[in-house]
Amino acid sequence: MSQNQSAGAPQRGASRDFEELVGEGEAVPVDGWDFSWLAGRASEHRPSWGYQRLLAGRLAGASAALDLQTGGGEVLAGELATAAATPPVLAATESWPPNLARATALLHPLGAVVVADPDEPPLPFADAAFDLVTSRHPATVWWAEISRVLRPGGTYFAQHVGHASVFELVEYFLGPQPPGVRRGRHFEDESAQARAAGLEVVDLRFERLRTEFRDIGAVVYFLRKVIWMVPGFTVERYRDRLRELHLMIEREGPFVAHASRFLIEARKPVEPAPAP
Repeated sequence: MSQNQSAGAPQRGASRDFEELVGEGEAVPVDGWDFSWLAGRASEHRPSWGYQRLLAGRLAGASAALDLQTGGGEVLAGELATAAATPPVLAATESWPPNLARATALLHPLGAVVVADPDEPPLPFADAAFDLVTSRHPATVWWAEISRVLRPGGTYFAQHVGHASVFELVEYFLGPQPPGVRRGRHFEDESAQARAAGLEVVDLRFERLRTEFRDIGAVVYFLRKVIWMVPGFTVERYRDRLRELHLMIEREGPFVAHASRFLIEARKPVEPAPAP
């Protein structure tokens, strides 16, 4: 979802039928990591730092780069297609078969090899294979593996989903979550884990971002696509709560939540040369 997705989109008023909207949200495919279907239905402000612009600069200076959990390859492909320079060696990993096919189709023509990986250690690469490792919104982060595949002096550069992201929506369906769950993915904890893996955190930024859901179809699509938000979500299981939320949106306007994002850049130290 983007800050400006609603521009020029058809208006969807309160008169639209619940079953019609839910049916639309259920019918649309959810492969890849493209949220353009939500144009006019939902919006999310972007972080101020501009991850994709910064990523393009990092890629231009790399000799061997790895993009972890690339999804359908949309983010990486967007940068490679317009980049002034790309790394001579470029690989990406993905675990979900529909995304693997999509990423391969997008990234192979741009010079990237897409590798099937279960998102569990070990990564299928040798020690010190890359001078740049990137990821946008990884579901899991294995810091020891990231450190292992980085060359000394190499960098991990990523944008992560932060703690309690869109929890107004999560807790609408699941009820209040315990403190430990709300703190999951906290940027302070993640940066501590990076340091424990031997990396130096050189940049860490966090923001909360206003998110709006303008109809119940958008909610259904979002929860089908981002499956860890409400585990086991189905329309039938949550039909009553969905109907109540539909009526709330009709009565009060968009359902407002807040996404959380953090930017992290961590460097693998160069070991000092042995004394003569």
